[in-house]
Amino acid sequence: MHRTRSVRRMPAIGAVVALSAGMLVTLAPAAHAASGATLPFTSVEAESATTTGTKIGPDYTQGTLASEASGRQAVRLTSGQRVEFTVPRASNAVNVAYSVPDGQSGSLDVYVNGTKLAKTLPVTSKYSYIDTGWIPGAKTHHFFDNTRLLLGQSVQAGDKVAFESTGTQVTVDVADFEPVDAAAGQPAGSVSVTSKGADPSGNGDSTQAFRDAISAAQGGVVWIPPGDYKLTSSLSGVQNVTLQGAGSWYSVVHTSRFIDQSSSSGGVHIKDFAVIGEVTERVDSNPDNFVNGSLGPNSSVSGMWLQHLKVGLWLMGNNDNLVVENNRILDTTADGLNLNGNARGVRVRNNFLRNQGDDALAMWSLYSADTNSSFENNTISQPNLANGIAIYGGTDIAVKNNLVSDTNALGSGIAISNQKFLDPFSPLSGTITVDGNTLVRAGAMNPNWNHPMGALRVDSYDSAINATVDITNTTVTDSPYSAFEFVSGGGQGYPVRNVTVDGATVKNTGTVVVQAEAQGAATFRNVTATGVGAAGIYNCPYPASSGTFTLTDGGGNSGWRSTWSDCSTWPQPGQGNPDPDPSRNLAKGRPATATGSQDVYTPGKAVDGDANSYWESTNNAFPQAWTVDLGSSYAVRRLVLKLPPSSAWGARTQTITVLGSTDGSNYSTAVGSADYRFDPASGNTATVSLPASTNLRYLRLSVSANTGWPAGQFSEVEAYLTS
Repeated sequence: MHRTRSVRRMPAIGAVVALSAGMLVTLAPAAHAASGATLPFTSVEAESATTTGTKIGPDYTQGTLASEASGRQAVRLTSGQRVEFTVPRASNAVNVAYSVPDGQSGSLDVYVNGTKLAKTLPVTSKYSYIDTGWIPGAKTHHFFDNTRLLLGQSVQAGDKVAFESTGTQVTVDVADFEPVDAAAGQPAGSVSVTSKGADPSGNGDSTQAFRDAISAAQGGVVWIPPGDYKLTSSLSGVQNVTLQGAGSWYSVVHTSRFIDQSSSSGGVHIKDFAVIGEVTERVDSNPDNFVNGSLGPNSSVSGMWLQHLKVGLWLMGNNDNLVVENNRILDTTADGLNLNGNARGVRVRNNFLRNQGDDALAMWSLYSADTNSSFENNTISQPNLANGIAIYGGTDIAVKNNLVSDTNALGSGIAISNQKFLDPFSPLSGTITVDGNTLVRAGAMNPNWNHPMGALRVDSYDSAINATVDITNTTVTDSPYSAFEFVSGGGQGYPVRNVTVDGATVKNTGTVVVQAEAQGAATFRNVTATGVGAAGIYNCPYPASSGTFTLTDGGGNSGWRSTWSDCSTWPQPGQGNPDPDPSRNLAKGRPATATGSQDVYTPGKAVDGDANSYWESTNNAFPQAWTVDLGSSYAVRRLVLKLPPSSAWGARTQTITVLGSTDGSNYSTAVGSADYRFDPASGNTATVSLPASTNLRYLRLSVSANTGWPAGQFSEVEAYLTS
């Protein structure tokens, strides 16, 4: 039975945090090649393509279309509008993630290098707009779907493939371009389902033919030739057999319940075909899954395309040493895969999951502990309700080298949790290894807590965490809120202990790097952060009387020393919140101070965006210093210093030293004293290049001389990440 695992009841702390579109960040998944699956396709975001449509997003607000898009952006097409992709690799097939308004269906015309194909791409809202009202905090979600097409020709890198709306409004998110191999041939000695009466046209019921072929092929291979096969009920008693197709683009089984069995002697190998269901709503009591129950020990699932199901694999019973690899799991209304107790030695690796309606990959230690099992090198995109990867209890579990992006509403990128949901439950024990993972735009505003969840969450929800939790070599990029969260989500104040975070690169967090809301302790080593939105640390255990959380500095940490000072409020994203645009002037509009100013020529005039207004220091009193707080630590590479562009300002030279600080107290010299020429003939502008090692939040310019006036003068000070 499928159980809800998305309810968090921790009482609210502070106010609801709202994100404005200007605070949001995007990052191309291709930048994270070290983590995730090796995929047979290359994805291109619609917002990076050429279009006559309208770009939407970015947006992180639950219930909006852009919030569920890859990169939080997409392109909306109305009738006659198109989006044109530049093909990134030689391909003959494409899969498109899209959305259409609720209750509508239609098609996209397809053009290759300007020539319209006879084939079209069907689009529909049939499998979208899921309501899960029994899950507190959930709004209507699951807006996107996937549709695929064999082009019937090869296209090369640099060719153009366009999609045009034929009437229905279509929002295009991302296109996956793929070189699909020719259909495989029948293995020698195998039993073809068509020899037992299966109908490859998809019209007749092939259920009995599949059953007969499985019975006849014990110890051997059941062959599923190219074609479409309809199954009207699930298969059971499957053991000691291989089910093999000609490839997931050719052999397609249409059923919402493929295998449903509580036990098996094992030795089941399922490979190289597609199972596409008709699940249009989530009903947790229905076994609407590709596999429901058990395949038995020493089984495998590989090369599959699973779509429009409730869950891809909901695994109970004995699945020891199961290998699940090289699969695509798309558009499920609940989990992609869940190891539901009693899994030993299971390996789930190199899979691609997109648009799950609950946890994309989960281990849940119900009845007994999942043990010595792992999720490795998987790519997960757009789980639109819960977590990318969730570990609920278990012993000696590994989560390694995964790429998770764009979580939404009630989830983190990775959750390590003692939330039990039901008894008997086996809490986390032994060593939990979380290594080499990359989390992009992960974490979300939890509407039940009224504050956010971090990109990576360790949660003592129903009991203390006493396992050893080793979090190593992590990359967290563009989290809308925090990077690492430690919380007792049930509100009981259970401790989180024995956690080590060693080796992490954190870039661009909306609020903090560490969000500590439970009693306990963690050691941090070699964690570097840039672009921190509010402060380095939020350390406010809940309930307030539950104890303290101790952060031990193990050395090698930088960029996140500051602590949020007021536990009665939650830090708002955007206090220096980073921007994905490298051309953004980091200093514009930021608070500025100076050792002195003359009359109305105050420090803020140098960051107001108006080159005609200016700061002027106290006259005849060198040196004078002007300082701006960028709000977060940045790797600033270039300064542009300006005086008013009017010819009334004669040429002059100012002698300037550039200093920087990450804490506002301890300053170091970034660029030593040097003369900078300001000449109205060239725009009265001077550029200063900063060393690559520079990292600062507070930028200070010390002026010791000015040949044109006895004071320091700037009409604009601009700071950039680019050299």
